[in-house]
Amino acid sequence: MAIPELSIRPTENSRISSFDFNNIDFGKNFSDHMFLAEYADGTWQKQEIIPYGPLSLPPSTTSFHYAQSVFEGMKAYWGADGSILMFRPLENFKRINRSGARISMPAIPEEIFMGGLEALLRIDKEWIPKAPGTSLYIRPFMMGSEPFIGVKTPDRYLFMIITCPVGLYYSGAVSVFVDEQNARAVKGVGEAKFAGNYAATLQPVEEARKKGYKDILWLDSEEHKWIQEVGTMNIFFVINGKIVTPELDGGFLPGITRDSLLQLARHKGYEVEERPISIQEVAEAANSGALTEVFGAGTAAIVTFVDRIGYQGEDYLLDPSSYTIASDLKTSLLNIQTGQAEDPFAWVHGVK
Repeated sequence: MAIPELSIRPTENSRISSFDFNNIDFGKNFSDHMFLAEYADGTWQKQEIIPYGPLSLPPSTTSFHYAQSVFEGMKAYWGADGSILMFRPLENFKRINRSGARISMPAIPEEIFMGGLEALLRIDKEWIPKAPGTSLYIRPFMMGSEPFIGVKTPDRYLFMIITCPVGLYYSGAVSVFVDEQNARAVKGVGEAKFAGNYAATLQPVEEARKKGYKDILWLDSEEHKWIQEVGTMNIFFVINGKIVTPELDGGFLPGITRDSLLQLARHKGYEVEERPISIQEVAEAANSGALTEVFGAGTAAIVTFVDRIGYQGEDYLLDPSSYTIASDLKTSLLNIQTGQAEDPFAWVHGVK
């Protein structure tokens, strides 16, 4: 397939001088430019970088009605040598195409995904914050864009990338509520990064927050017994000194940070188990003292400690100040991502 030439139209009015890098809200302020590629008639028609701004789409656009939309989350950092560092971007490229294939989307060529991403980072590199705990969040997404009302595979698509400077997604430890009634997604759908999977969590999460919890620890959709993930991150437990995390079963997201932590933990000599883990096992481990750490992992969350689990009317409390394994993994991962430590896995991708 022929790849159209990338065109770039720089903004005439950069907003960066008015942005306060000392007060960064997560996901609210966007960089000057965005990348856009259009697919129609069986081929990619064009790709361009243009000033960030509104899209013009008809009300009949298919994704508005049938939620045919997939997305990714990535981050970029400044390297010590002045280069732009990304963490395992090819894994995001592979995953967005796996997600898209599940809902009949055309594959995004690597030249468009990586070429557009790198070009966008170069033109908006000054938007990458430099303070510790900050980064440039990158949101690639794809949507059906055909103006048509009816359930069928569309003929037109938009693939876009937008970016925004961010601070920490969570400022401290989080509490989670075990929801035994609702389900985030079913097997075969939960493993894809569909917009609809996240929309389904909004109302239950609001209810959990009314109860005083930050997020939900989701269970499987069939038995409401087996732990899946927290809405914003994969979940890990330290039980009797072992790192235990649910094995991938198609019902929850195969996180890139999750995979990275598992590789890093094994590399550092920790004992790791990927297996089914029930909420009852976690409750019993908490009661016996065998459960010593609970933490989540994701692009936005990085490594976030969990200090409270609400289950069947009881709160299981943990002390994040004693989390030695999670703290070690978090520090090591961040140092690799930001180029401050050796990268034995060749995960970091530099953009000059």
